[in-house]
Amino acid sequence: MSWVTEFRDFSIKGNVVDLAVGVIIGAAFGKIVASLVGDVIMPLVGTLLGGLDFGALVWEIGEAKIAYGKFVQNVVDFFIIALVIFWMVRLINRLRRKHEQEPPAATPPRQEQLLEEIRDLLKQR
Repeated sequence: MSWVTEFRDFSIKGNVVDLAVGVIIGAAFGKIVASLVGDVIMPLVGTLLGGLDFGALVWEIGEAKIAYGKFVQNVVDFFIIALVIFWMVRLINRLRRKHEQEPPAATPPRQEQLLEEIRDLLKQR
């Protein structure tokens, strides 16, 4: 089998496609959260703190500029994303537990089914 065929087989597996979709959605979600934090939350927090602009907060050490305001925004981004992921995993786990607690359909074991079929056939004779 050539490497091209192997790569094709690998790339069209369900798990790889699911992972790719997850990465794309995650990247888009990250942009939405970054915009929410940078354009909505941090300006409101800055206003509550007396007109502070977190994007402009820097320490200058010689020629170096340490933009700790952007770091604070990224930390807030992380906590929002982590919180949403936590809620989603929690919801999925609840649904999974609820599904597992449901009793399985009452189907007799295969041996019993065969014995019942034999019994029915003997009754017909």
